[in-house]
Amino acid sequence: MPKLKYQIVTPERIVQEGEADSISVMTSMGEITVLPNHIPLLALMKAGEMRIMNDKQETLLATSTGLFEVRDGSSIVVLADTAERSEELEIAAIEAAKKLAEDNLRELRDKNDVGFADAAAHLERELARYRVAMKKGKSRQHRSEG
Repeated sequence: MPKLKYQIVTPERIVQEGEADSISVMTSMGEITVLPNHIPLLALMKAGEMRIMNDKQETLLATSTGLFEVRDGSSIVVLADTAERSEELEIAAIEAAKKLAEDNLRELRDKNDVGFADAAAHLERELARYRVAMKKGKSRQHRSEG
């Protein structure tokens, strides 16, 4: 069966690269899943969860805004402002950042439109990180119970 070749890049590093059976990502138009031989595509990403399936193994990443490009049907390049693998996420740090983002959002609600939009984007990113971190915890819990 053909595979997707992918690379996930942030300004700081190459987060992950390899082959996959499918990749799901949140875009500005909703969630999409790409399989091998997909049509060329360029999409704006929203903060959310990225799922990479390879040989029945799922890898979760928390991504922020960026670009998702499908080239020649089987090559994917993700240029994200931030991307973190689930094992890199720490719930306590995320909860503190989420609280700070919520406080900033409340403070800027009626004062500064640009600041408010920035604070809302930051909160959206922290919520995505939180969801991925919580799923990581559940999958570890299920594995240890089984």
